[in-house]
Amino acid sequence: MLDKLDSGENANPWVREDIAGARFKVSRKAFVDEAILKLEREQVFDRCWLYIGHESELPQINDFVARSVGGRDLIFNRDRSGQVRAFYNTCPHRGAQVVREPRGNAMSFQCFYHGWAFNNNGAFATRFKDGNYPPDFNSDGCANLKPVTRLESYRGLYFVCFLDTVESLHDYLGNACEYIDLVADQSGAGMEIVAGEQAYSMRANWKLLVENSADGYHAATTHQTYFDYLMKATGGTADMSTMGGGDNRGNRGVDLGNGHAVVEGYAPWGRPVANWIPPWGEAGKVEVARIRADLESRLGFATADRIARKSRNLIIFPNLVINDVMALTVRTFYPVAPDFMHVNAWALAPKDESEQMRKWRLFNYLEFLGPGGFATPDDNEALELCQKGYRNLKEVGWNDISKGMLRAEPFGDDESQMRAFWREWGHRTREGALQGVGA
Repeated sequence: MLDKLDSGENANPWVREDIAGARFKVSRKAFVDEAILKLEREQVFDRCWLYIGHESELPQINDFVARSVGGRDLIFNRDRSGQVRAFYNTCPHRGAQVVREPRGNAMSFQCFYHGWAFNNNGAFATRFKDGNYPPDFNSDGCANLKPVTRLESYRGLYFVCFLDTVESLHDYLGNACEYIDLVADQSGAGMEIVAGEQAYSMRANWKLLVENSADGYHAATTHQTYFDYLMKATGGTADMSTMGGGDNRGNRGVDLGNGHAVVEGYAPWGRPVANWIPPWGEAGKVEVARIRADLESRLGFATADRIARKSRNLIIFPNLVINDVMALTVRTFYPVAPDFMHVNAWALAPKDESEQMRKWRLFNYLEFLGPGGFATPDDNEALELCQKGYRNLKEVGWNDISKGMLRAEPFGDDESQMRAFWREWGHRTREGALQGVGA
């Protein structure tokens, strides 16, 4: 068996790719082993760019958000000069969390435990009586809030990295920038996170949600109830053939490099930008036409048509998913244990969106993508069933992710997106695998 990732003695034992035989296998150990999760934390989450938030979450000077990213608790804030920053939410004195509120607006932060205070640029701001500390105390910055090693942004999306030597965010995103642009360009006024957040947990390995988030193969079976409903809601006008790749009507999966991937294609639902459906009525048709005309004037016909009529699910390695479908969702998820993860999701929308279009957008968002919608409970059930099935890994030990390997241009319901993720995961975990981790 040939391994495209590495061959011979350097092969990753958990990911196998047989190019000649068009077979791609992933060991189910990767979903259950505590030692592999430890390796992922060291080789993936400690070394990759990780999404922390959107610029619109900090619209005002002194705004802040407390967020957990890659196993760290962070303060994401806009300081008094307007600069966006990210600090570890840990007091340098005795280690207590400094910020306890999920979000707010503050010119300074004060630790509840001993009262140490900090300007929102991280600088230590407490005055002590003479004799408490030496005159040169904090001359080396030891009492300041510690900033995250790297903080960079692209098109309003902010990322952190805990490794100083990592490539720039732009280089890391690479070919994925094209698809982020298709989201960011949906409004000339800019995009914003809609107030509120979805937060839930799942008893499944985090990598299962990566796969699921860009998996066109499961839609017609797992979400059949939704598509039956959609057909009725649209008066039977939804063309269900567009969901699969069988006719290849522009539906495709793309390996974007660096573990990033996308599935893009036509779908039967309405899109607030800018694909009208009959339930929106004539007033909705006029509004959609206005949005479409604005897209064309700014971006040209081809790009406007792609934004309006096509949906896309984008994976940014390792754990950021942007679902640009019937609504726009930004989603991250982190492992707590091999079989348990926390998920956070936010709705993204144009700043200048009309009240009615925002209403339709959020209805779509909650109807399909929300924790109580048509899709997410189905997906959670499927992924938790996978996790339960891995109890039999001793006898049934491998997942097959081979669909579409024979095609030069994979369809949207092939599994090329998952293979892109697993190749990068395999490269990053290979060293630990060779040292016998998870053996």
